[in-house]
Amino acid sequence: MDGGGHGPFDNGRIGSFTILCLIVDDNKNMRRITATVLYASRIKDVRQASNGMDAIAELSDFQADLVVLDWVMSPEDGISVTHTICSVADSPNLYLPIIMLSGHTEKERIETARDAVVTEFLSKPVSVNSLCQCILNIIENPRQFVKTVEYFGPDRRRCVDPQYSGPERRIAEDVSPTSDENS
Repeated sequence: MDGGGHGPFDNGRIGSFTILCLIVDDNKNMRRITATVLYASRIKDVRQASNGMDAIAELSDFQADLVVLDWVMSPEDGISVTHTICSVADSPNLYLPIIMLSGHTEKERIETARDAVVTEFLSKPVSVNSLCQCILNIIENPRQFVKTVEYFGPDRRRCVDPQYSGPERRIAEDVSPTSDENS
């Protein structure tokens, strides 16, 4: 953080990395608000898409580092868009971090988003601080991607408990950690 009152990122950069962001929301006003929050954070390279098809098209030409995506959209919802981004054989970036925005924060919805390869989940309305903290967390504490028979995406477990030995314990042969280096 630059401490100069300019926002948490220095000219849209963290260290030597420029942050490229795609906002996907079918509501023009919400795209504008989210973009304003990102601009206030000094992230200047922000593109926008009004639906899932436009987002996929944009990602084919724009090497985004991050997607900020609304859940409730039409014709495709954010979960469907996330599946498309992270599961198609010719996806430009299977490891693309996705921040899901939603005014619906019930536990079941958060779990659905988590299981749909969403990296972070934020409730609306989104503040500059919450979005910046979320982005910093993605950069400073990247979650390893896991590939199993039933799931591919960021590790859903936020903390590792080496003492845990219950029925949901991962078995080394069933889990294949992946990284951006494999893409």
